[in-house]
Amino acid sequence: MVNDKTGFSLWVDFIERDFIKTELKELVKNSIIDGATSNPSIFANAIIKSNAYKEQLEELKEKSAKEKYEALAVKDIKSAARVLSICYNTGFEGYVSIEVDPYLSNDAKGTIEEGKRLFKEIGEPNVMIKVPATEAGYIAMEELTKLGISVNATLIFSPQQAIKSKEALSKGINEFISFSDEGRVEGVISIFVSRFDRKLDSKLEEYGIAKAKTGILNAAKIYNIIMKDKHPSIKPLFASTGVKENQGLEADYYITNLVAPHSINTAPIDTIKAYEANPNKGKLALPIDDNIIDKHFEKLSEANINMDSVYEELMSEGLKAFEDAFSSMIKDIE
Repeated sequence: MVNDKTGFSLWVDFIERDFIKTELKELVKNSIIDGATSNPSIFANAIIKSNAYKEQLEELKEKSAKEKYEALAVKDIKSAARVLSICYNTGFEGYVSIEVDPYLSNDAKGTIEEGKRLFKEIGEPNVMIKVPATEAGYIAMEELTKLGISVNATLIFSPQQAIKSKEALSKGINEFISFSDEGRVEGVISIFVSRFDRKLDSKLEEYGIAKAKTGILNAAKIYNIIMKDKHPSIKPLFASTGVKENQGLEADYYITNLVAPHSINTAPIDTIKAYEANPNKGKLALPIDDNIIDKHFEKLSEANINMDSVYEELMSEGLKAFEDAFSSMIKDIE
């Protein structure tokens, strides 16, 4: 559950039908996680590899590929939302998120319409619509939250993306609160972490700069920005926190080094299990002083690493990965 003293919590970055019926229930029952996240890559992997979807796919054989996907996803998200409702109804987080079609990332109107439709079809209050942090996405974030739909602002790599997402979410949430006495709308700002290290560490090693630090310190920098003017209904969420085998890091590295007040960490199930077994579980790692953070990025600049270019590349790669996963899934279930 959410830590009463710090406001830190864990979400699981995985959705699959059999998992929802079994392990997700246990994780909630044992007060280990308070929410769940999904994305096109996760759904593609689940739908193509799991036998749990065969029966429903047969029932949907006359539908288009995207209609099939949405029917499968809506059923899973609804089931997960009901499992997590015990957290939501007791005042803790309890959200599960579903991402809009990644090909809508530059279409504000399309994102808003799809977000509204998915939220209505799922029919559960503890659902967050995931919206990529693009210029069109910021418009959609504000509009959806204004309508009482909670939003997960995703694919955030740069401080500027986080600032714009927070501004959009704050405006929408505040407007909703101003005219509604009922309902609850919240937002999370999903800061991607480990992809920085996978991209930069080989180059940093050449310059004698510490590896596996850039993702943590970039996340810490964004965390400090968000927390300078903390909104009670918006939390930073650390995402992309799994460790790859070739990184040589402890499995829970990107959780233990990002435990912070008023924050969430969404991670793969094996990463969560490693963290739960860690004797130092719960020890705060953030905030980190801005001077320490700045010194690291000064070293990167001296090594001719342009962080603005890195942010743009990671965002482009992230969007493309989701688009490719979505396209592959749609092709496979046609």
